[in-house]
Amino acid sequence: MQKPIPVYSSEYVMNTQFEANRFIVYGMLYPGLYLLAGAPKVGKSWLALDLCLSVASGEQFLRHDTNKSEVLYLSLEDTLLRLQNRLYELTEEPHENLKLAVEAPTIGNGLEEQLMQWSQDNPNLKLIVIDTLQKIREATDISYGTDYKELSSLKAVADQQKLTVLLIHHTRKCHDSDPFNMISGSTGILGCADGSMVMIENKRGSRQAKLYCTGRDTENSELNLVFRNHRWTVQDDVPERKQDTFPFAVHDLMMTEQTFRGTATELCGLLSQRFAVSYYPNHVTRDLVQHTRELAQYGVLFRNSKSHGSRIISLEYVPEQDSSDGAMLHVEVIESDKPPDCDEEFSAPLLTESDSNCAEG
Repeated sequence: MQKPIPVYSSEYVMNTQFEANRFIVYGMLYPGLYLLAGAPKVGKSWLALDLCLSVASGEQFLRHDTNKSEVLYLSLEDTLLRLQNRLYELTEEPHENLKLAVEAPTIGNGLEEQLMQWSQDNPNLKLIVIDTLQKIREATDISYGTDYKELSSLKAVADQQKLTVLLIHHTRKCHDSDPFNMISGSTGILGCADGSMVMIENKRGSRQAKLYCTGRDTENSELNLVFRNHRWTVQDDVPERKQDTFPFAVHDLMMTEQTFRGTATELCGLLSQRFAVSYYPNHVTRDLVQHTRELAQYGVLFRNSKSHGSRIISLEYVPEQDSSDGAMLHVEVIESDKPPDCDEEFSAPLLTESDSNCAEG
């Protein structure tokens, strides 16, 4: 008998605090399956090794913050001597968080099981880079079904172990106005991946390129890169990382209010009056659910219930449970474009689940 499909009520999904995804590279890589595609010899392997070193040391990658963690780099087109030479070009010291391999089994012939076992034996492992995808493939036919099936097995490893698997891949020779259409293979590759990056050199041999990024948990972005001293560097101004201040705002409000019981719209009105920022009731309810544990650390206890057909939010401030010792946390007040109107629905910037834990990084 087959295992039944797990079905969840919308009540459960909307009112359960799930573990948030921590970024690997803020705004670029989160837990899941990702692609980095580019033409042969364009410099993808240098970029991949720099990424591995950056995450292993917790340093910025392309001027984006990283979460320091263990990294496994499968450099399947290299020898140990070539890896040694490349490492010495990028760093003077070995990184204990970085492990490397130059051979591995293929998909369906033990690769998934070995990656799963390695992740279980190394709980701090959060990034696996496989260079290249073609070296771990068995199938020779190019079809949507085959591509999607093969990559799905790697995505399952990433999802189950809550880590990032990045596949280095090639682009086609033909140019396309949409760089993601240049990824070699069927659309099953792009469709299965949680995110993709495509590196297009401005002119062959120019050592200047543009990196296009897209993903389910990231915003579309383009970075202008230049290759100097064996490292790709960003030429653009990179937006500063946005801090999630929602729990700070609720904490500071509750230090004054002490208790609150009412609708999401009423809570939006209080927050808007206090901080001159607008909020949507559905976003406020979601953010309260996703920040329940963090709010509890600041002494704010959250409960969500239903009364007479209306959803009621209950908040209580318990000073002795406040890890901030009563300090004001939301120090920055953002001016809104217009005065808040408590009769309106208030809107807040949409925060994805993957960004909800960014402050930990």
